[in-house]
Amino acid sequence: MRSSQKYIIVTGGVISGNGKGITSASIGACLKARGVKVNMLKFDMYLNVDAGTLKPGKHGEVFVTKDGAETDLDLGHYERFLDTEMTHKSSIMQGRILKEIIDKERSGGFKGDDVQVLPHVTNAIQDKILEAAEGFDVQMVELGGTVGDYEGMAFVEAVRQFAHRVGRENIIYVHVVYLPYLEVSNEIKTKPAQNAARDLRSIGINPDFLVARCEHAPQSNTIFKLSLFTDIPEERIVVLQNASTVYEVPLTLEKRGMASEIARKLGVKHQPDLSAWKTVVSSAKKQYSKTVKIGMVAKYLDNLDTYMSVTEALKAAAWSEKVNLEVIWVNAEEIEKLNQRELALELMKYHGILVPGGFGERGIEGMIATANQAIHAKIPYFGICLGLQVATIAFARNQGLVRANSKEFNPKGDQLVISTMPGQEGKEMTGGTMRLGNYPCDLTKGSLAEQLYGKPKIVERHRHRFEFNPEYKDMLVAAGLKITGICPENGLAEIIELGDHPYFIGCQYHPEFLSRPTRPHPLFSGLIRAAKKRT
Repeated sequence: MRSSQKYIIVTGGVISGNGKGITSASIGACLKARGVKVNMLKFDMYLNVDAGTLKPGKHGEVFVTKDGAETDLDLGHYERFLDTEMTHKSSIMQGRILKEIIDKERSGGFKGDDVQVLPHVTNAIQDKILEAAEGFDVQMVELGGTVGDYEGMAFVEAVRQFAHRVGRENIIYVHVVYLPYLEVSNEIKTKPAQNAARDLRSIGINPDFLVARCEHAPQSNTIFKLSLFTDIPEERIVVLQNASTVYEVPLTLEKRGMASEIARKLGVKHQPDLSAWKTVVSSAKKQYSKTVKIGMVAKYLDNLDTYMSVTEALKAAAWSEKVNLEVIWVNAEEIEKLNQRELALELMKYHGILVPGGFGERGIEGMIATANQAIHAKIPYFGICLGLQVATIAFARNQGLVRANSKEFNPKGDQLVISTMPGQEGKEMTGGTMRLGNYPCDLTKGSLAEQLYGKPKIVERHRHRFEFNPEYKDMLVAAGLKITGICPENGLAEIIELGDHPYFIGCQYHPEFLSRPTRPHPLFSGLIRAAKKRT
């Protein structure tokens, strides 16, 4: 088999988390700037079927695609860099592949053949690449982890074999490595990168390009040494030092010539239009006259990647509104320990408050107290998913429902203003059973939401199981709560607001997934504008 499509395979060496996702997204952005139709695919080696049940404190955020796939956070980088909505075809975990193979074997699909890693697993991996590539000029494939990991060997072997399937001339292999710095001798060491490239060659893959990540300025001979010991031409090696903003990486790949080399090897002759990226980077680096402080009251603070899309959305909004941004992380559990006066003093430090999504009862009373203080002190407040739910509970308690709560936190409560979706009982700890992906929403005419969006109908992405309980709708609306967004498919509340407040809005969906560095989401822009007025 030979292919007219082109494929770029991105592998990693030395350490995990060395920037393969940003590198892959940046290469994709450079190709898209040349008019190439690019798609992205991330393979993860976990035996999970998807990312839905992974611990956020350990793995980082779960990014949700428009068709409801719960994926690795690198999908967020892909969407922000390419401004293209991915699907379930762009995120494949090893568990999903193995499950499909085992299900096929159990149903007799292999007709008595022995089922083995080679060829059945490796063929299935290649099939996923081909499936994702349909309709695109270039398919980018990122392998999670590092070359040499036991759990990833089938994937490395699969992309090696893939060259025979589609033609070596149609594949580019990019290897991303890490250059450690020894402070005692003030030098960057290339030996781990050399070994990582040798490991890849020993498997049968000769990388075409090498991206070397480092945290200090490289020596003048770094690229020469890497070229000498990896057998990769110097013009196909780029050293990426830590950037002030990740959105600078596409410009760096262009400046260093790697993007042009990749385009040439792919046969792409168009010149790139990177004007939008230059504007983003200029805005990100600029120092403005005002600084907006946003208090992020959250619970997963041991890994800030948990809120990657939220923080990126705040940055994009701040750049658009021409203010500096300072995000202050506030531990919701610590908030619970404060008395009313201490809480008021703490929250008055911030120009605006954001309560992001989350699961479980830990820190919930701190979030409810935060929402309540924002109501009374007129502090701009933006609640996302769980942030809407705690705001609803806070409002309800102010109206005499002193035991107001969510079924998630108090299953036997008698004033559950937030409750389980129909048919979701008993599935609280299982994956793939929430309201996931795109749902439409109708906005109330004249509402803050409609003003922000500038249109009466929207589509947003969801990831939640618990909803605003319609049994309390009339009572809470009569007391002053505004429900300004309704899903027309099921009548569920999607947006709440408060009148006589500088900015108080909560949404049941996750708007951060649709924010782009070149096009900030209106709800985040609204928060930054309201907060800016308090500076």
